[in-house]
Amino acid sequence: MAEIRRLYYAEHWKIGTISSQLGVHADAVRRVLQREPAERAPGRQRRRITDPFVPLLRETLQRYPRLRATVLYRMAQERGYTGSVVQLRRLVRTLRPQRPKEAFLRLESLPGEAAQVDSADFGNVSVGSARRRLSAL
Repeated sequence: MAEIRRLYYAEHWKIGTISSQLGVHADAVRRVLQREPAERAPGRQRRRITDPFVPLLRETLQRYPRLRATVLYRMAQERGYTGSVVQLRRLVRTLRPQRPKEAFLRLESLPGEAAQVDSADFGNVSVGSARRRLSAL
């Protein structure tokens, strides 16, 4: 279990690569990754190279939420950031404001259990001296 976590989080291997190298099924790897890690003793929080740039990134993303991470990377570099673009992208992913999810209800039924029909109105049509409403089902 620790080896799977190490390969996935530290080495950034894909799930399929881990499963083939360790000889386990990909679903087993996913289950291990979904489990909560064991509780660690609270320790000193390590400073990251991106910490001084969090306010800049947060403010910029509030004003321009769709701005690309590469542009933010250049902005941070101009202000003295020396880390990699990958580190900054990971941080931007956590800071970017999320759009509200659209709510919908997916209707699922077995064949023959339910039916759906569309109807439309096409105005009026003259039939002889009478005017009739034209609809389609």
